This record gives sequence, structure tokens and C-alpha cells, in this order.
Amino acid sequence: MRKALISALAHTGEMAVAENNMEDINPVLRISQLDAIELNKALEQLIWSQFNSCFQGFKPGLLSRFEPEIKAFLWLFLWRYTVYSKNTTVGQSILNIQYKNDLSQTKTYRPLNKQQKLWFALFTVGGKWLEERSYDLFSNHSFGSSFQRTKYFINVVSGLVKICGLLNFLVFLQQGKFATLAERLLGIRSVFSKPQTIRQVGFEHMNREILWHGFAEFLIFLLPLINTQKLKSKMFSWFKPVKGLSFTDPSLVVLCKECCLCGEWPTMPHTIGCNHVFCYYCIKSNYMADMYFTCPKCSTQVHSLQPLEFKVEISEVHTL
Repeated sequence: MRKALISALAHTGEMAVAENNMEDINPVLRISQLDAIELNKALEQLIWSQFNSCFQGFKPGLLSRFEPEIKAFLWLFLWRYTVYSKNTTVGQSILNIQYKNDLSQTKTYRPLNKQQKLWFALFTVGGKWLEERSYDLFSNHSFGSSFQRTKYFINVVSGLVKICGLLNFLVFLQQGKFATLAERLLGIRSVFSKPQTIRQVGFEHMNREILWHGFAEFLIFLLPLINTQKLKSKMFSWFKPVKGLSFTDPSLVVLCKECCLCGEWPTMPHTIGCNHVFCYYCIKSNYMADMYFTCPKCSTQVHSLQPLEFKVEISEVHTL
């Protein structure tokens, strides 16, 4: 009984240590953090498009004057019910990720404090609003020298922020922490919301896709090398055998009553050196597609296209 109790306590301690070291054993992938950011951007665009569609029946340009303020209000509303209340964005919640207060030195999970949440809203929502509103303010009006200096100062600060964002992104690609500049300045880090289990990846589907992809590439390489026109003619000669025609019959009506390719009455009849007749367009198109074209009836190779001239009596036509 004592041994069982000791083993149970040891197992519980191991599980606690595993949960505490969860983020070190199984860190959040860089691609997952970037996917969460892209999902957030897609959600913002979707919300704005849906909100903008509600005013399609009104006067055009009704929202353009107050567009930065309306967007800021919508993003604040979204921040209130995501980061402020749940310590995670919509994109992160889809990928099982949440924010952790990385300023604390403990290994256990610590949620964001109120100051970090407010500063996060100021950096994300306020930064976007200031960028859009300052652009509209200084681009449509001409003020004095003080406003020009303010505009220059804002442009310099905006350029420095973008450079810092680029440097932060390069560091993120190397270390895998703090995907945005705001996260690094505030000390908030992306961790998994729930412990991640070992992924069991099955390669059967992947092997099947690779096999079919290779087979498709082989067919794409092989099909242009196959003379389909000649193959079609060969199959036509196999499945449509030669009817018992007597070539000694002096009547040209018996020999020239149908084209050997289309089976219809020959239009502008031509011969290729054998006793069979073809429509000019039938034999010309096949010969242009295959210079080694042969007669489907007797396998005679085309030497030259010669028009056939004959006279058919009306009585002979009625006998067909």
C-alpha cells in the first residue's frame, strides 16, 4: 500500500513538472504565431467589410470622413472581448495559443496584468488610428511651419518604428519569441493554452499524393511523344475491317461511295496512291498531323495527294 502511494505521488509530481515545463518542451512554432497574426488581420478585414456593407444604401463616402475613428472603435470592442478578458486574440484561440506575462520569472503560467493589456491596446489600436488620422490631417491641408515640423517628426518616428519592427522580426525568426514589436516591449509571450501531445503523423496520404504526382508528371512528359492520330487510325482500321470490295469492278461508284476516314460521301475526293478514296480535308488534316500517315484500309503510306476525277451517271447514284 505504501509503495503504491509513493508511486502515485511520484507520478503526480512528474505530471506537475511536465506542465510547468510545457512551454520549454513544446514551444510555440514560429509559423503558428505568424498564422495567428494573419488570422487576426483577416478577421479585421471581415468585420470592416460587413460593417461597411450596412451603409451601402446611404450616400457614398459617408463613412470615409470618420473611418479611422470607426475602425478604432471596432478594434477596441474586439480587444475588450479577446485580449482583455481571455488573454488571447481570435487567431490565437483558433491555434490553441494565448498570451503569457513573460516579465514574471516563474515557470508557471501568469496572465497579463491590467497595465500590459491597456498598453497593448494603445500600441495596436492607437498606433493604427494615429497613422491613418495623421496621414489624412497632413495630406489634405497646408499649415504653417510648426505643422510641417510636426509632420516631419511623425514621419521620422513612423520610419523608426518600422525599422524596429523589421529588426524585431529578424530576431523573432532566430529565437522564436515576440512576433511583434509590441509584444517585445510589453514582455508578453505566446504559449500554448493546453498541453500539446505528441503528434502522430501518418504518411500514407502523403505517399499516395507523391505517387500520383509523379505519375501525373510522367504522363505529361509521355503524352506529347505519342502520335495519337496514328494510333487512332490504327484502331479505326482494326475495329472497322475492310468490306469485301472488288477492285476489279470497273464501276468507280463502288469504290468511291464513301471516304475511308469519315465514312461519308467523299467531298473533293483524293487518293494517296492506293485504290481507296478520301475527302480532301480528311486526308489533308491527318497527313499534316502525321507525316507517316497510312491508309487505314490497306496501310499504304501517303506519297502524294492526287485529286480523283470521274463521271457518275445519275442511274448509278440512285442505285446506292
